[in-house]
Amino acid sequence: MNPRVILCTGGIGSGKSVVVRLFNELGVPSYDCDRAARALYDRDPQLLADVVDLFGPEVLDADGRLDRAALAARIFADGSLREALEARVHPAVLRDFARWKAQQAVPVVVIESAILLEKPQYAGTYDCVVVVTAPEAVRIARVVARDGTDAAQVRRRMAAQWPDAARTARADFVLENDDRQALLPAVLHIIEKVTEDGKD
Repeated sequence: MNPRVILCTGGIGSGKSVVVRLFNELGVPSYDCDRAARALYDRDPQLLADVVDLFGPEVLDADGRLDRAALAARIFADGSLREALEARVHPAVLRDFARWKAQQAVPVVVIESAILLEKPQYAGTYDCVVVVTAPEAVRIARVVARDGTDAAQVRRRMAAQWPDAARTARADFVLENDDRQALLPAVLHIIEKVTEDGKD
């Protein structure tokens, strides 16, 4: 079986994880790109070798594992190094997603990422785009409560991401997650539509 792939995306605080959990509860498995990228440093030897090739052995600890603090210090100080690292991480995520997808005996799966729409190397990875949105004030309040940060810092993080208008322009479905809309019927409709499209 080759499942159809729904990309679920949205800016910080939009509540896309809530939507992904609804997909999961309705039997649609999901792949979290951010979580996978963090884990792949430890379980993808090719990625670790690529990182050492880029930064040198000083980013490894005494056990030969990635020293995340040392890596963070390097990329924080140099934006070009951060871009070079991302150019190595994205292929690893694509390899891992392809492996994961091949193991799913279901008609539809979800890939979750805040930035995947922005990255041309992921083009062709997904069949349908679901963008989760919420009013700015709601998003800020969620992130402040979740991360214990302040509103100004959340606004800076939002400014570094694509605006909602850029995402929704490429969306097949837009879900308003403002804590007032009923999301379950919309998620059910998306699953039914994508499954049906896969039969054509």
